[in-house]
Formats: sequence, C-alpha cells, structure tokens
Amino acid sequence: METTLQENEQKTVQKVAEGTAFSVLLALSFTHLLNDTLQSLIPSIYPLVKSSLHLDFSQVGLITLTFQLSASLLQPLVGLYTDKKPQPFSLAIGMSFTLLGLISLSLAHSFPMVLVSVALVGVGSAIFHPEASRLAYMAAGGRHGMAQSLFQVGGNAGSSLGPLLAALIIVPLGQFHIIWFSLAALLAIVVMLRISRWYQQNTHRIRPKKQAQAIAGRAHLSNSRVVISLVILMVLVFSKYFYMTSLTSYYTFYLIDKFHISVQSAQLYLFAFLFAVAAGTFLGGPLGDRIGRKYVIWISILGAAPFALLMPHVNLFWTCIMSIFIGIILSSAFSAILVYAQELMPGKVGMIAGLFFGFAFGIAGVGSALLGELADHTSIRYVYEVCAYLPLIGLLTGFLPNIEGSRKKGKN
Repeated sequence: METTLQENEQKTVQKVAEGTAFSVLLALSFTHLLNDTLQSLIPSIYPLVKSSLHLDFSQVGLITLTFQLSASLLQPLVGLYTDKKPQPFSLAIGMSFTLLGLISLSLAHSFPMVLVSVALVGVGSAIFHPEASRLAYMAAGGRHGMAQSLFQVGGNAGSSLGPLLAALIIVPLGQFHIIWFSLAALLAIVVMLRISRWYQQNTHRIRPKKQAQAIAGRAHLSNSRVVISLVILMVLVFSKYFYMTSLTSYYTFYLIDKFHISVQSAQLYLFAFLFAVAAGTFLGGPLGDRIGRKYVIWISILGAAPFALLMPHVNLFWTCIMSIFIGIILSSAFSAILVYAQELMPGKVGMIAGLFFGFAFGIAGVGSALLGELADHTSIRYVYEVCAYLPLIGLLTGFLPNIEGSRKKGKN
C-alpha cells in the first residue's frame, strides 16, 4: 500500500515537473523580442550608410545578403550540433555576438566593416533561434503549439518595434547611436543566463530519440515519407514567407501608388497588418494543440487565398480589411508547421528549428530582392496580382500524413 502511495506521489511530482513552464516561455518570448528588435535595426541604417559611405544599391543588397546568409545558413548546423550536445549557455553566447556586432556597426566607417558587423549580428541570430526554439519545446509541457506561438509573438513584436525605435533614435541622431541598443543586448544576456540555468537543470526534458519516436507516433512512417513531408512543409513555408515579404517590404509602396495616400498614412496601414500578424502568430499554436496542426496548416495557408486573390481588386478600405485577414490567417501557420516537423523528426528538435527558421530567413531575403526586381520591370500592382496565387500552394497540405491521428490511435 505504501509502495503504491509513493509511486503515485512520484508520478504527481513528475507530472508537475514536466508541466508547462510559463515563466521560462515568457522569458524566451521577451528575449526573442529583444533579439529581433536588434536585428531589425540593420535595414534602418541603409539610408545613413549609403550616404556616408557613398554606396550603390548593389552594395546595400550585399549587406542584406551577408546578414541573411550568416543568419540562415548557420542555423541548421547549430541545431544539429546542439541536438547531440546540448549547450545550456549558448543563448547568452549568441547574444554576445549580436552585442559585438552592434558596437562594431555603430563605429563602422568602411563598407567591409559594415559587412563584418552585420555578419556578427547574423551569427548571434543563428545561434539564438534553434536553441531558443528547443527551450520552448522543452518548457511546453506537451502544449508545443502554444509554446512556439508565445515564443514567436515576441519576435514579431520585436520586428515591428525595431524600425520604430530606429526612426526615433538612429535616423535623427546618427549611426553612432546604434551603440545605445547594446544596453538591450546586455539585458537580453542577463535574462538568457537565468534561462540557461533552468535549461541546465532540466535537460531530462529532452527525450531520447527512440522514446520520442514512440510518443510522437513517428515509427510507422518510412524515411522517404518523412523526407517528402519535410519538403512539402518547406514549400509551404516558401509560399507563406514569399507572400508575407511582399507585404512587409512593399505594402506601403503599393498603397501610395494605387490610392495616392501619404507616407504617414501608408505606415499606419502597415502597422495594422503587422498587428494582425502578431495576433495570428499567437492564435495559431494553441489552435493546433486543440484541433490538430495539419488542420491549422490547411486553414492558415489555403485559407488566406480568397483574401489574397481579392485584395488587388478592391478599394482602400477593403484592402486594409483584406490585409488584416491575411495577416491573422497566414501568420498562424509557422508555429504549426514547425511543431509538425519536429514531431516528424523526434529527437531532432534543434536541427528542425534551425532548418525552418533559416529557410524562412533566407526566403524572406531572396523574395524581397526578386519582388523588387519584378516591380522595377513591371509595376508594384503587378507584384500583388502575381503573389495573390501563392497561398494556393496550401493545397499540398493534403499530401501530409496524419501523424496526430495515428498518435491518438496509439494511445487507445
């Protein structure tokens, strides 16, 4: 009898220990906000360095390419390494690279120095995203969609906050004042050190690969089926981020060109869209936990298609409404896609996070450049007529295996 009671107590303690660590998730979301705020400062200095260093547009493009490559290509490698050898203090190390990059960027008076600086910021981002995503997975307590969404919403908030802070501080005061943002990097390092201690004490939450496979219901899928499913997921990420970059990079130009509104008014419409993106990011993960991630992927990508197809043909008011619906629906996809991919590849949480974050970063950068070229050769309106068909790629979701259904059967 006493043995049974002790076993029940141990199970209760273990259940509490494995529960959702909201304090860790909130701290991760906050550090994601700081990280993405700092990296979003880079585009804001383009007019300053272009003028002061007498750069052409090709050199400005090379700055973007350097940052995107260092931020995207390294992420899968970081994730793959830390899957095998977890590094609890890697978050603080990554932010230290960002800190060095910011200080260097504030003092950069040559083009090569600017490239080195943005590369350092990119390396910091490459270390941060896969490891922070792994921590979110560890702290989720089974609610992985909610955890990823909470983590993601911090990044989205930071991406929208960075340009605003740059407009208030860097643009009027000059490039050197980037150095003040190093205080935000130092704050992030302090918070990350506290998170890292929790990481160090809770490495038991990272399940061995075979155990994770049994829980995820992955074992019935062949390797080729898993590879095909991952390719489909990456094509879906391509459709999402290629379309999203058309709005984040060129939406204001589209509104000004088509409706002849002021720059200030266009910025307000862009803010409405970005706010919708943040809301959709937060909703997508918990919804995936409740109804299934495959259904959320269906809804979030294919569901945006009617609004995307209508938007080039409506007036200003309805353009704003359409963009809000697109932002909410489309942005809910990434958390569901990421967790679905992690469940396809149990035991590879960091590598999958690095792969998908890196791919998303790369697609956003390449997409922005290609759409800019298309706009130069045609018109900004034509860009939105073409991009309107991208959400239809969501039809590929039908080819994804129903791993959640198989997992439920395995439990019965």
